[in-house]
Amino acid sequence: MMKKYIILLLTCFLCLSVSSCHGSKKSRSFVIPDTFDTSRNYEITFWAKNDTNVNQVNIYKKAISDFMELYPNITVNMKLYTDYSRIYNDVITNIATDTTPNVCITYPDHIATYMTGKDTVVALDELMEDERYGLGGSELRYDGPKKEEIISEFLNECIIDGSHYALPYMRSTEALYINKTYVEQLGYTIPDVLTWDQVWEICDAAMAQDEEGNYLINGQKVLIPFIYKSTDNMMITMLKQLHAPYSDDQGSILLFNDDTKEILKKIAVYAGKGEFSTFKISSYPANFLNAGQCIFAIDSTAGATWMGSKAPLIDIPEESILDFETVVRPIPQYDVNDPYMMSQGPSLCIFNKEDPDEVLASWLFAQYLLTNEVQIAYAKTEGYVPVTKKAQDSDLYQDYLNRSGEDNVTYYDIKIAASRLLLENTEHTFVTSVFNGSASLRDAAGNLIESVCKAVRKKKTVDDAYVDDLFKETTSLYHLDQISHIGMNKDLGPLPATSRLLLGALGITWLMIGTYVLWKRRKTSK
Repeated sequence: MMKKYIILLLTCFLCLSVSSCHGSKKSRSFVIPDTFDTSRNYEITFWAKNDTNVNQVNIYKKAISDFMELYPNITVNMKLYTDYSRIYNDVITNIATDTTPNVCITYPDHIATYMTGKDTVVALDELMEDERYGLGGSELRYDGPKKEEIISEFLNECIIDGSHYALPYMRSTEALYINKTYVEQLGYTIPDVLTWDQVWEICDAAMAQDEEGNYLINGQKVLIPFIYKSTDNMMITMLKQLHAPYSDDQGSILLFNDDTKEILKKIAVYAGKGEFSTFKISSYPANFLNAGQCIFAIDSTAGATWMGSKAPLIDIPEESILDFETVVRPIPQYDVNDPYMMSQGPSLCIFNKEDPDEVLASWLFAQYLLTNEVQIAYAKTEGYVPVTKKAQDSDLYQDYLNRSGEDNVTYYDIKIAASRLLLENTEHTFVTSVFNGSASLRDAAGNLIESVCKAVRKKKTVDDAYVDDLFKETTSLYHLDQISHIGMNKDLGPLPATSRLLLGALGITWLMIGTYVLWKRRKTSK
């Protein structure tokens, strides 16, 4: 009778095990094939962002065409986006239906969220090291970079939870674009690196007006001396420069601290005087800069082709453009001897599929985007820099840098100056910790500045009490109290009912087995 009970309980246990796994996604951990089957045809999708620049679109198209000539059995279908957030939202949606792209241009913050699905994104460490198909591998049909030829700072940015989940594609940083003509008219000279206090001082000086309300510096009724494009970068960078907390590798939310509070209160002062604004509130910094209505504009080096009165890309009427001299400097610092600036720019991730050969085909294409031909061509379109030493040190790229000012298109001097800014300061760049929820934290950091700027426009007092309330509102708005990330210890709540029943059945089964063993021994001894 005892044996029958045990058999019955074990049967129930097995049934519960099967039912608890019903509907779960099958694990598809990627294993590199022994050889790439070239007798088969593969069709892969590539989701890319083009910054609304037709030159970048043409570079993608040529790269795809050239790659398909090398690998006739791989067809690459491209889908273009004009915004990284749209790529992010579409990927999240497609993860649920298992229809993600094969290769995607994205950011590590986004990848960390993609990774919440099991085996969704391919870890690239073994692929990078593979002698045949890895970086610089023997079986590649093109001259790709070796691992040591990728800029180490950029490659390290692609590490999430201890493994590489992306390849860097292009890199940029933020730059301070300055109307040098106005600064000198105000009686100032521009140092190699400005401090925040120097910027605020010049902003104060620029606000003088005549009796009719025109600003003396530009003769217009509109002037915003300082406009920052990305307020999330602004807050994060200021905290980094102060060595103040923001987050850590364990995914702790450290943004809401006294240093953040003091930054916000100071920004409120200058925003309240009309000396500071943001892209979300006013518009693109370049539009104000080129119209003579802004002195300091902070934007990505990738946006350099929009900056200056002779910029090849301008978004305001020609009659609104003023002639002035533009210079490029690093973003303002608290300590010019200990500078920090954000490293940013797109990376490439590969999504897992049931067919390992399809994943390998995707990897071959992703690597091809790191060849000199693609890297240098794309870098010439904006103030991006190639992510490989192989491309940066090439004669072709060095020739491009040395021809600054030859024209206002390919060799536009502000664009090349912005590129040189990053090349000369790579060791001063930084990135923030990446985890599931870090993208929300980044948005929250920018929202703090945006909220303060809007508050002073409504004549609200930005004091300690206001900032404390803002911290609470922002935490709730971005669900920062609910963030859990890969590897982070967090209370996940009660187990599902099926799991509790399964564990209970397991415990009863072992109890019955133990009882049976003791009963059997006792019977035998008698």
